[in-house]
Amino acid sequence: MNILSLFVIIPALMLLGLWLAKNLNQVRGVMVAGASCLLALSVWLTIYFIQQRSAGNTDVMLLTASIPWFKPLNIAYSVGVDGISVVMLLLSSIIVFTGTFASWQLKPMTKEYFLWFTLLSTGVYGFFICTDMFTMFMFYEVALIPMYLLIGVWGSGNKEYAAMKLTLMLMGGSALLILGILGIYYYSGATTMNVNAIAAMHNIPVETQKVFFPFIFIGFGVLGALFPFHTWSPDGHASAPTAVSMLHAGVLMKLGGYGCFRVAMYLLPDAANELAWIFLILTTISVVYGAFSACVQTDLKYINAYSSVSHCGLVLFALLMMTKTSCTGAILQMLSHGLMTALFFALIGMIYGRTHTRDIRYLDGLMKIMPFLAVGYVVAGLANLGLPGFSGFIAEMTIFVGSFENADQFHRIATIIACTSIVVTAVYILRVVGKILYGEVKNKHYLELTDATWDERVAVICLIACVAGLGLFPLWASNVISDAVGPILANII
Repeated sequence: MNILSLFVIIPALMLLGLWLAKNLNQVRGVMVAGASCLLALSVWLTIYFIQQRSAGNTDVMLLTASIPWFKPLNIAYSVGVDGISVVMLLLSSIIVFTGTFASWQLKPMTKEYFLWFTLLSTGVYGFFICTDMFTMFMFYEVALIPMYLLIGVWGSGNKEYAAMKLTLMLMGGSALLILGILGIYYYSGATTMNVNAIAAMHNIPVETQKVFFPFIFIGFGVLGALFPFHTWSPDGHASAPTAVSMLHAGVLMKLGGYGCFRVAMYLLPDAANELAWIFLILTTISVVYGAFSACVQTDLKYINAYSSVSHCGLVLFALLMMTKTSCTGAILQMLSHGLMTALFFALIGMIYGRTHTRDIRYLDGLMKIMPFLAVGYVVAGLANLGLPGFSGFIAEMTIFVGSFENADQFHRIATIIACTSIVVTAVYILRVVGKILYGEVKNKHYLELTDATWDERVAVICLIACVAGLGLFPLWASNVISDAVGPILANII
């Protein structure tokens, strides 16, 4: 058995264990055991991958395997990982582990909640290990479908509307995806749906590529908050329960950028080069629009949701710049933003659970009442605005330096415009931190509130350690990602 299959088998065993669990303690035990195993497995995989590269193993994909599944369409269960997949699996396991502790006190129907949460994470893991287009699409759908129930049942606010809007828009993107995938398969003349095998053939006519490239890029781009298909994101984030927001913004949105790079640009390189300028304009709008929209929000979740639109826009923006540095920065941004936004949503959920409001107009003086959560929020804010020493600085600097490597005026003007988001981000982050954390406590009922519990501290400390660790020691991640970006980019340009 290929060891990568454990990323699907362990969640499947977790689903069985949750189904058989008789009480809350057993449910929690299954989740902690499973999430810990997945985290340990992803850490081992990362170390193994680094060791293989250090030993001179130059294979593009490692731990590859393929089992025929549906021969009439040449569909196979094909797995393999490169540096991009490895860091995405590591990110996913960190978010699932910390999300488990962030949901420790969730009620009611805790068992059912964790069943759907685990099914969602199964889809995420399967998507990142698969190299067969159809199998990737299948796991992509497995990751999307549970979102409707997780938001519609366990969410807050206008949750039914948010869940339906999210589902309809993402399913619309999926419809475009399946058309694009079938178009690539039939017009490539391939006898396989393996992404790397189709890319090596490079025989899809340019005009055909230009037809199907928008299908794939927009299909994945909807999940990556591509303007103007981003409107599901703020409502979905605002209504989702804490751990679902963490997994949704931290990992699920990264499937969009990953798919755009791995499928759309890699398999349709000629169309990517010809049509990139159109999507570059849209992603530049996403970056700036998301930052300015965050400035005018008063709900903490909406602020972070629009911030995610901006930061995920940077991912697609950097990929479309098509330099090795910018694409490496894009994957670093996926990793960095996943950790930062998960930390943000965890802290917002913990604050909301105590104050029962996310409106910054009614929050003040929290530093005196809950110093641990307040300090965590400051750290998350500083990382988000790109303070040196945190992961956000490394990712954004790599993106902007790589983007400016393009010598033509169009790309450099787009880069300068996108850079303005840094200033705007600083404005809304510092505004919120100053408003809700400092000053006098006007609501005297807040004085009775408690600080973080042990389970909440586990989640927050783990995420802060990861954000700071990546910021202080980024070279390992940068090297792993860069080695994987090179072969893909060579096929594109």
